[in-house]
Amino acid sequence: MFLSQILYRMSQGVPLFPGSSIRMRWKFRYTIFVGLALLFVIGLVMVWHIPDKSSLHIGKDTGAARDHWEQIAQLVPPVADDKQGSGGVDDLQRLNEMNAIAERMVSIKDRDQLLKDIAKAIEEAKHIIDDKNLEDIKKDIESDKVRIEDEKIQKDLHDKLLIEKDKPHLEVKHLEDTDPLAKERREKVKEMMVHAWRGYRQYAWGANEVRPIAKKPHQAGIFGTAGLGATIIDSLDTLYIMGLKKEFDEARDWVATQFHFDPMGSVSVFEINIRFVGGLLAAYALTGDVVFKNKAVEVVDKLLPAFNTYTGIPMSLINPRSGSLQNYGWASGGQCILSEMGTLHLEFLYLSEITGNPVYLQKVQKIRNHLQSLNKPDGLYPNYVNPSNGAFGSNEVSTGALGDSFYEYLIKSWVQTGHTDLQAKSMYFEALSAMEGKLLQRSKGFTYFAESRNGRLNHKVDHLACFMGGSVAYSAQWSPDPGRYLQLGADIAETCRASYAQQATGLGPETFRFDGGNLRVGERGYILRPEVVETYFYMWRLTHEAKYRDWAWDAVLAMDKHCRAEAGFSGIRDVTSASSSKDDVQQSFFLAETLKYLYLIFSDDSVISLDQWVFNTEAHVLPAKSP
Repeated sequence: MFLSQILYRMSQGVPLFPGSSIRMRWKFRYTIFVGLALLFVIGLVMVWHIPDKSSLHIGKDTGAARDHWEQIAQLVPPVADDKQGSGGVDDLQRLNEMNAIAERMVSIKDRDQLLKDIAKAIEEAKHIIDDKNLEDIKKDIESDKVRIEDEKIQKDLHDKLLIEKDKPHLEVKHLEDTDPLAKERREKVKEMMVHAWRGYRQYAWGANEVRPIAKKPHQAGIFGTAGLGATIIDSLDTLYIMGLKKEFDEARDWVATQFHFDPMGSVSVFEINIRFVGGLLAAYALTGDVVFKNKAVEVVDKLLPAFNTYTGIPMSLINPRSGSLQNYGWASGGQCILSEMGTLHLEFLYLSEITGNPVYLQKVQKIRNHLQSLNKPDGLYPNYVNPSNGAFGSNEVSTGALGDSFYEYLIKSWVQTGHTDLQAKSMYFEALSAMEGKLLQRSKGFTYFAESRNGRLNHKVDHLACFMGGSVAYSAQWSPDPGRYLQLGADIAETCRASYAQQATGLGPETFRFDGGNLRVGERGYILRPEVVETYFYMWRLTHEAKYRDWAWDAVLAMDKHCRAEAGFSGIRDVTSASSSKDDVQQSFFLAETLKYLYLIFSDDSVISLDQWVFNTEAHVLPAKSP
């Protein structure tokens, strides 16, 4: 009777003796209960269920042992059930070992072994209770459950990334141009691509870019402080289009197994989108390989916090690890840039289409709607937008840096959607009309769009702005006056050609300007940019005038002569000097854009047909729907 009262008081957590303050902690009560229960079972087993070795009846004793284990299981509170998926959890495994002991009782040959096993089980139970209380055990189980499920998901995803494929959206034709001269020139461009790739492959694999003279990796600040393999991803569709299967396969395997978008420091939302997202989506569109689609989702999902602003217009820089956002201090005091916010639509729309997730399109459509709603001075789009109130900032307008690809993406959205994005088309032609009226200049045979600041013209032209020749000509077929716009594109192409032809190297400067109608060099460097040969490409496809192929070949020879280095191609510091020094950087866009456009100029029109594909501003190809 006295013992039963003690046990009752222990179970209730009250003082053991009347008038006493002595209480037993929960884990000690639990230990005693388990110990007494096991001792009780031991007694029963020793009295009734341990036969002599000579008269051991296996079947009878098995049932008895299992019956008594069920009694033990009722005395010990369950930590987790099978539905929790706790397989592999260390603490639960220890308790399961007790069940294994009961299952083995019928095969134990002597009492000493049985006692040793039971004593071990008691020690294991005591160890669990001493180290952790029940809540801690449950937390550990849940934590391990999540970890195990994550590991399974990652394994399944890894397997799928390596073997699962969707069907390619469009077949890429590799028809050869029947012109033997075009074939010879195309093969030369292909050789340049192989040379550029091998230099990067040997000296900077996995880094962002290569320094082809120093034979070391090059790290540009726009990619943060970690190597993300920018050249690999930027080169994917160029390698595929050129039929460089071995090189494409090794690039694809690196993406599948080594590429994880977890940059250190801040990265440019704009650059990551056009190079990484564009490159991955192009590779997916060409091959149907889901590794590229899934990696594109991984990247974009980590960019999405940049859109968490008052207007939905993304900040220029994001640190994916910390979540911090910022704009460039030099951008009119930290404002958002027109070309950056307007150069997301093609990629995000396509990503929504192939994933079924509307979030990506919603993000960029909100930007488009906002820009359309703003009052535009003289119908022009200034280069900056205030992130605080969504209004245009300082009244500076340019078709070059800070403005360029905003206009490019408007007309290409019209093409990408199968001529259904009427908003994009109307915004493009309204802007083009305004630029014709306010910025277009013609003097001494030169045609160009000047820049504007508060209504005053600056007759400077960026190399970047030379894309406008191809863009205007490309859009002519959907314009109110196709002949006029096609000729305007051709006139701009002539001007940009002159910026190359007048230099000792045959390469064009980063900027040039017009003084009294004469072309003058501004910034003298050439960093392997593509915009001039991009315009040649469009003009060739649209007109088939031989001069565009000839001009492109002149550019090939100039690059090969002045930019080739032992481990790739480098920019040069002074296009006006035939002996210019090199800047020792092989830009990833040289492989993504410059060489791709040159290769396609000397290829049949069916190779990446303009009826079936659009190029993002990094020359990555995305499918265009049929009208």
